[in-house]
Amino acid sequence: MAAVFLVTLYEYSPLFYITVVFVCFLVTSGLVLGWFGLGVPVILRNSEETESSTRVLKKRMRQVKNPFGLEIPHPATASVTKGITLTPDCLEDCILTCYWGCSVQKLHEALQKHVYCFRVKTPQALEDALYSEYLYRQQYFIKKNDKEEKYCQLPEDAQVVDFGPVPRSRYPLVALLTLADEEDREIYDIISMVAVIHIPDESYRLSCRILYQYLLLAQGQYHDLKQLFMSANSTAPSSSDTSPGESSTDRSLLEKAGLAEDEPELHEENSKDCVVCQNGTVNWVLLPCRHACLCDGCIKYFQQCPMCRQFVQESFPLCSKKEQDEDESTHILQDVLPGRVF
Repeated sequence: MAAVFLVTLYEYSPLFYITVVFVCFLVTSGLVLGWFGLGVPVILRNSEETESSTRVLKKRMRQVKNPFGLEIPHPATASVTKGITLTPDCLEDCILTCYWGCSVQKLHEALQKHVYCFRVKTPQALEDALYSEYLYRQQYFIKKNDKEEKYCQLPEDAQVVDFGPVPRSRYPLVALLTLADEEDREIYDIISMVAVIHIPDESYRLSCRILYQYLLLAQGQYHDLKQLFMSANSTAPSSSDTSPGESSTDRSLLEKAGLAEDEPELHEENSKDCVVCQNGTVNWVLLPCRHACLCDGCIKYFQQCPMCRQFVQESFPLCSKKEQDEDESTHILQDVLPGRVF
C-alpha cells in the first residue's frame, strides 16, 4: 500500500506541490485576516504619484496673547562695566526687574518651583525662590505701550569686571517682566517673562545677546521661546553688519560655553516665498528643525524638510487661511486706494 502511494505521488508530483502551496496560502490569508480584520494596510502607489502616502502630523496650536516684549537696542555698546540699554514693549503696565549676577542653579530651581510649588507672578516671588542669590537688583515701572529705553548698570562699588571663566555659575543679567496690576494677571495666560542676557566682560567677550526667554503661564507651565529659521527682507541682517570672522568667533564661543544650538549653516535668500514653488507665501513651520519654508500647497508633499533634510515630526501654520485672505485683501486695498480715480 505504501509503495502504491509513493508511486502515485511521484507520478502526480506537480499537482501535489501546487496543492501544498495553495493550502499554505489559505492558512496565511486566514492568519492575516484574523489579526488585522478587513482593514489590512495596503500601500498602492504608482510612479507618477508624487504626494506622500503618510501625512505629517499637524500640531494643535492655541493662540495666546503675550503682553511682554523686550529688546536690546544697542548690543554693540553693552558691557559689564558700561551697562546695558533695554527697551521693553508691553501691552499693559508692567514691572521690569533686572538681576545682575543671578545664580544659574537658583534660577532654574525657581522655574521648577513655578511649576510645582508657587507661581512666579511678582518680583518678590522670584526673589523668594532665588534666596537672594544675585549681586545687584534694579527695578523700573513700565507704562502701557511705553518704549522708552531703560539703562541698567552695576554700581561702581560692586567692583565686578567679569563673572569668571566658562562654564559659569552666574548669569550676567536676568530680566524679569511681570504685570503690575492684579486684574491683568487674571486676564492673561502669560503672567511673566524671564530673559537671560549675556553681557560681554573682560574674560568672555561674546557679543551681547538674549540667550534664553521663558514665558511663565498662570497654570504653572513655562515655555522656552525658540527662534524660527525664516528669511525676511526687513529683518535679515546684511553681510556688512557682521563679518564672517566675527560670526565664526561667536559660534565657537557659544559652543565652548555650551549655549550653541544646532543651527544649520544655510544661506537662505531674502524672500518670503515658498522655497519649493517660489510662488506661495511661507506659512508652515516644520518641527523639530523649526524651518519656516513651505506654503499651504507644498506642505502635503514633504516628509523631510527641503532645507536641511531632517524628518518632520510635526508642523503648524503661522496663520489660518482666513487670516491670509484678510491680509491679501488689505494689501490689495492699500494698493488700489492711492491710485483710484473718481
